[in-house]
Amino acid sequence: MSHTAIATAEIELPAIPLAELAPWALLFGLLATLVLFFVSAEQGAFSLSSGTMLHEFVHDGRHLLGYPCH
Repeated sequence: MSHTAIATAEIELPAIPLAELAPWALLFGLLATLVLFFVSAEQGAFSLSSGTMLHEFVHDGRHLLGYPCH
């Protein structure tokens, strides 16, 4: 009987310092908050565009997520 050695390769994951990750986490957190605002609460009162174009754009998404908009 022959014994064969199984070679195992170790994979090292790079460490990402928190100081480099924090600005990206803040950016994506703010973008997510902005998207959540427009999908859930934007009724035209604070609209950045005139008319109801933005409201109509996210209208079906509101119903899909269960937000009342009527």
